[in-house]
Amino acid sequence: MSQKATFEFEGKKIEFSVLKGSEKELAIDIGQLRTSTQGVTTIDPGFKNTGSCQSAITFLDGEHGILRYRGYDIEELAERANFLEVAYLLIFGDLPTRDQLQNFLNDIKQYSIVADDMKKILDGFPQSAHPMGILSSLTSALIAFNPTSVDVESEEEMYQAIVKIMGKFPVLTAWSFRKIAGLPLDYGDNKLDYIDNFLKMLLQMPNQSKYESNPIVKSAIVKLLILHADHEQNCSTSTVRLVGSSHAGLYASISAGISALWGPLHGGANQAVIEMLESIKRDGGDTKKYMARAKDKNDPFRLMGFGHRVYKNFDPRARIIKRAADEVLGNLGIQDPVLDIAKGLEYEALNDPYFVERKLYPNVDFYSGIIYRALGIPVPMFTPMFALGRLPGWIAQWREMRRRKEPIGRPRQLYIGKTDRSFVDIDNR
Repeated sequence: MSQKATFEFEGKKIEFSVLKGSEKELAIDIGQLRTSTQGVTTIDPGFKNTGSCQSAITFLDGEHGILRYRGYDIEELAERANFLEVAYLLIFGDLPTRDQLQNFLNDIKQYSIVADDMKKILDGFPQSAHPMGILSSLTSALIAFNPTSVDVESEEEMYQAIVKIMGKFPVLTAWSFRKIAGLPLDYGDNKLDYIDNFLKMLLQMPNQSKYESNPIVKSAIVKLLILHADHEQNCSTSTVRLVGSSHAGLYASISAGISALWGPLHGGANQAVIEMLESIKRDGGDTKKYMARAKDKNDPFRLMGFGHRVYKNFDPRARIIKRAADEVLGNLGIQDPVLDIAKGLEYEALNDPYFVERKLYPNVDFYSGIIYRALGIPVPMFTPMFALGRLPGWIAQWREMRRRKEPIGRPRQLYIGKTDRSFVDIDNR
């Protein structure tokens, strides 16, 4: 017999079904609340206690530091899978066979060319533009060049829209970087795999005759992209699903997700980490001083990149990327006082009882910022790199929402404004 939750209002008791997820999570289905109570709704700012959908993509248990994609532990995927394997898993539900993966890659490569007229749109941006604004605009512009990918219904139509964006998005991400860096655009080389091709488009200098892949750097980037690939119903993912619920196309939905990711409370957190480290450096680089400030409730200073809104224990992604960050720094032999400050803050936090007791450990944003800085990627490009990793998760969530035929999103509100008023002529106001 299914569980029921009883709601009592104005002497009337109403029963609601209690749903149980595959990981034993419970949710009260209040879909009939407003109808049953003649207009009563709930208020939940930030939707911290509200499930907007049922999803089979990602499981996150913040209390125990668990993150799984389609049932697979994030640590195992980061260590053993490549990025396209994880993308296929998220989008289609299972890890691909060798043939499925090769076909997926071939189809992506087939659509990796971006229309030459897209460069005219890129030329319209000043070099001072933020790459997230560029990336969002270029992604939206893809609609004009690929009109058949908008109104999709069949599996084949969805698949074509998916492989097109998977092929073109790395190009647009790299071009956003090349624009602000004042470098010529690179169309890549389809003889390379997905990640090396992206890194070539991103980092190869015009005076280099051949791109040389660094396996340690490549491994770190793969891990970062996998760790960022999905994270349940966060701000940008919820945005993608909400926009998509109106039956806007995949590219419009992803463009909206990019804009949501842009904010410093979401994808911009790793940028905030480096800006904090640079600020500490300008003030002399005393890490102990800033750790003391972080513990002072009356001090406005806040440590960026420590703790997590969802994880109440150690961020499982941080364990993985910490090792990758150490390997990259060791391989490249980087001498950077800002990165030295980062290591100092990390040491202090992992050994200070105040931070240990409160589980304020360095999170994935802390280490991803360190890696990107070590590779010479400018701070404004950190969030577009996040977007590239999150792309398969956005696609998976959009596809799931469309296949489940979910209704258009339409939250309610509690009105707290003025009540009925009569219009006053302008001469009498």
